[in-house]
Amino acid sequence: MIIAMWSGPRNLSTALMYAFAARGDCAVWDEPFYAAFLAATGRPDPLRDAVIARHDADPARVARACAGPVPDGKPHHYQKHMPLHMLPDFPLDFMTRATNVFLIRHPARVVASYAQKRENPTASDIGFVQQARMFEAESRRLGHPPLVIDSADIRADPRGMLPALCAALGLPFTDRMLSWPAGPKPFDGAWAPHWYGAIHRSTGFDGPEGPLPDLAPPFAALAAEAMPHYERLAAHRLRA
Repeated sequence: MIIAMWSGPRNLSTALMYAFAARGDCAVWDEPFYAAFLAATGRPDPLRDAVIARHDADPARVARACAGPVPDGKPHHYQKHMPLHMLPDFPLDFMTRATNVFLIRHPARVVASYAQKRENPTASDIGFVQQARMFEAESRRLGHPPLVIDSADIRADPRGMLPALCAALGLPFTDRMLSWPAGPKPFDGAWAPHWYGAIHRSTGFDGPEGPLPDLAPPFAALAAEAMPHYERLAAHRLRA
């Protein structure tokens, strides 16, 4: 099985990738199209040169690998994708070979977290518009909404939500998904030293999130702009 998890940044996506890696039956791939996105856009992200040097920047070749044989002889391939990386001319046909899941998080939390790592984030940076567009396209292809899971629900009840997600995917649940060893992982992308400090200190999912953060006016406006897209997907989120 190919599992394509589509998420914006700062959205529990790396923790969920670690959870699937901990199963033992899943090969995992960290943001397959990031190098291609950076090479095509020239965006000056942290560690940009290292990312392009280490990872394949040919989107057609990456797409073929996403649809191809699962690495390491594993039965399942978990791919952590970001819709914001999928430029209009990047191939998406591999999605028809995958079970596509959409991971969401409240925009206020995403903006508050992202702004700590990048100055003046934009709507394009946080990816809600791109994610909603892909969700609608996948809904049309399937004839029904694809799977949606909210990071807040996972953090509030990982022992309930992860079995529910596995059941929806047709996978057996294992308690191994609830924890992982601290520190970097061999499958981390080259960008990990900048972005993954907190997750490298973790050994499992954090507890429930507190109240929504107070945002300065420009950040509040950005979160408000993203809210309709979040709410569209949240209406279909998986329940334990």
